[in-house]
Formats: sequence, C-alpha cells, structure tokens
Amino acid sequence: MELNIPEFEGPLAQRGVGVIAPFDLALERELWRWTPLEVSLHLARTPYEPVPVSRAMAELVSDRRHLMAATRDVLHVEPEVVAYLCTSGSFIKGVAYEKELRDAICEAGAPCAVTTSGALLEAARELNLTKISVITPYDEELTYLLHSFLAEAGTEVVRSTHLGLGGGIWKVNYRTIAEHIIGADTPDAEAIFVSCTNLPTYDLIAPIERELGKPVLTANQLTIWACLGRMRLPMVGPGKWLRGVF
Repeated sequence: MELNIPEFEGPLAQRGVGVIAPFDLALERELWRWTPLEVSLHLARTPYEPVPVSRAMAELVSDRRHLMAATRDVLHVEPEVVAYLCTSGSFIKGVAYEKELRDAICEAGAPCAVTTSGALLEAARELNLTKISVITPYDEELTYLLHSFLAEAGTEVVRSTHLGLGGGIWKVNYRTIAEHIIGADTPDAEAIFVSCTNLPTYDLIAPIERELGKPVLTANQLTIWACLGRMRLPMVGPGKWLRGVF
C-alpha cells in the first residue's frame, strides 16, 4: 500500500490552551465552538465545593492553590497559554487579585495566563468602553461585586439585570437570556456584557448585535478571544467588534 497520499501526512499540528474550570462547568461543547481547528483545549477543574453559586463559592473556586495545582495538571501537554475560565472567581476580590491569579498560574509553570474577568477588562480597553450594561445569572451581592470590579478599572455599569440562580445555570434557555440582554440595554450603554462561563450564549451574540448595533460580549467568548490573541491566532465565532483587535 502506497502511503504517499495527503491523508497520511496529518494530523494537523496541535496548539494547546490549558483551561482551569470551576467544578460545575457544563459548557465544554460551547467552548470548542470558539476554537479554531488547530487549537486543542485541555481542561482541569477546581475541587468540588458543596455550596450554591454565591460569593462564598466564587471565593472557594478562586483559591490560588487550586489554580496552581490545576495548572500543573495540564502542563505536561505543553499549552501555550493557561486560562482561568471563571468570571466571578476572577472578579470577586478586585483588580489586584485578578492579577494575583494570573501570577499564580505563571508561578505554577504556565508560559502565559488569562482570566475571564481580565479578558473583559482587556476588551473594554481595546474597544474604548467606558459605560456598559451587564446581565448575570448570580444573586444581587455577586452582581454588585462585578459592578465594583468594573468601576475600579474605569468602566461604569449603567444598567444591570441578574437571574438570582444558585445552580443549574447551564440549563437557562436562550429565550430567557436574550430577553434579559435586550432588557439590559440602554442608549448610553456602549456594549452589553453577559457574565458567567456556565451561561450559554454562543448563538445569541450575532442576532442581538445586529438588533442592538453594539457589542455583545460574553464570558466564554472573551476568554478564548484573549487566549487566541496571545497565540497570534484570529478569533473564530460571532462577535464582529472583537475580530479586528488582534
């Protein structure tokens, strides 16, 4: 049998992204939709914590020791960047702590580190966003901590809505999410941010951006976008305002 045919020249060279996810992540399928063919995602999870989605849970899943251990779990497959895929866990203690988490991931051996909330701040800078609306699945306390995080970085929240969920966030249907995104819009909001990496948003972004005429930024979108930027790879998937940034 002759092997000098293209089918035997593969596989395509793989480039890796390490992903540290909270124990309750249920949207791996959505993550892969943001990922170009040559990029593989290598997931590790933080330890299970028997608490509802809340400030307490965000603090538990953002323990730097857990992030360092999870980083070491994925290093053997040589990821080019390691991402902490959790919005609340990366904004819970403010801007300085978000940097501490990235530093901890690098201290554990990652060549480069990204967090979801850090990616949000990066997008706000790149798109010159000073006023945004937000939608979260959290309770009021956790949602207001997101407001404080954004304010500390110079971005004002002009309107906000939250679902008040303590679990099962991945089960929320698209119609409910779309209604809340549209309801959170206001004329002076330069963009809408949809928080939580466990809230499904992929198929909503393009039609709602067309309807509102402004960026709809979501947690998983921004995390993978920031990773691809560090790998010098173009963004895939919906979100036209982010496409030309890197």
